[in-house]
Amino acid sequence: MAMTTFQYLKLERDGFVATVFLNRPKQLNALNLGMMNELVATLEELDHDDTIRAIVLTGDARAFAAGADIMEMADADSTEMLRRDQFAKWDRIRRIKKPLIAAVSGFALGGGCELMMHCDMVIASETAQFGQPEIKIGVMPGAGGTQRLTRAIGKVRAMEMVLTGKFISARQAEAWGLVNRVVPVECFLSEAQKLACEISEMSPIAVKLAKEAVNKNYESFLLDGLEFERKNFYLLFNTEDQKEGMKAFIEKRKAEFRGK
Repeated sequence: MAMTTFQYLKLERDGFVATVFLNRPKQLNALNLGMMNELVATLEELDHDDTIRAIVLTGDARAFAAGADIMEMADADSTEMLRRDQFAKWDRIRRIKKPLIAAVSGFALGGGCELMMHCDMVIASETAQFGQPEIKIGVMPGAGGTQRLTRAIGKVRAMEMVLTGKFISARQAEAWGLVNRVVPVECFLSEAQKLACEISEMSPIAVKLAKEAVNKNYESFLLDGLEFERKNFYLLFNTEDQKEGMKAFIEKRKAEFRGK
């Protein structure tokens, strides 16, 4: 078993299974641009590594990922967000061919919830909480949250989560079909690794083509929706409400939205 440490990640290899750890514990694994760059590069490297057949993505017991790094976006306008083209990295994660299993404990919020939904399967601990709270800071999900969440749990449930920013528990997520199963916190990672190991014993080419076939159905109407979501997400960065919402978040106070 080998462990490699990056600036924002840790990587463990054990047989045919690689485990990628998001590693910004003080920031509850908030997804900054540096972490996303490392994550995409690492996942693509593993995807091309014939010694790896399945990948587990996890954080720690406190948080899978508590969202995007708001400090990096607070002062940006729509033009700047378009120039960054940060969602190109998320598209690269979507194109990973090997099975990607999320092991989630604690917070999976905003971009963290969206990253989890980019995975093929999800094992959650009893302490896991899921949510898309972007509405509370004057924006909306932009990395597929409105699209994947709706397909996973249905329109009315997704609408309530997206428009109120409320969290749901691990048990709710399991009942609604957002995660495969819920296990005690002390074994969420080992259960995900056990599932990855089971899959890694199957024919790699058959697994690759089977994943592709399932995603063909899932993504048939997804791509148009993602494009529409991103357009609306970028538009919000030209509003006063976005500036107020993110400033309030940083200052740890309640936002006062004016509809402008």
